[in-house]
Amino acid sequence: MPEFLDLHSKTTKVLRALVETAMRRHGLHQGQDHLLAALWERDGSTPGEIAAVLHVTTPTVVKMATRMSAVGLLTRRRDEHDNRLVRLWLTDAGRALREPVEAERRSLEEKITADLTETERRHLMIALTKVYKSGSDLL
Repeated sequence: MPEFLDLHSKTTKVLRALVETAMRRHGLHQGQDHLLAALWERDGSTPGEIAAVLHVTTPTVVKMATRMSAVGLLTRRRDEHDNRLVRLWLTDAGRALREPVEAERRSLEEKITADLTETERRHLMIALTKVYKSGSDLL
């Protein structure tokens, strides 16, 4: 396996496991923190709008929203102007998770990058942004 792809794969697995463990402390499953973050910025969005922001499929968002609705983090309501559309709205419980989830993610990021200098962090972010753009362009 090419060196970059191998290291990236290993790193991604470790990071996903760490984030999954951190988010479980807040009652969340993989990716639900991203759905919450999208709604913190765009409450009342449709599943399709959220899917576009998160770069996932609409059925993925619908499945996640179903689980999150069942535990009281969001509600679904028909659009008042177009009854064909469903919009996702945060509950008080969903909004209340913003500070602790964002704090948890900041703390985890600080721990993961603790051995990097500020310059190394900046270069890493620049390099990862370029890799992300190149990969996205190939899609």
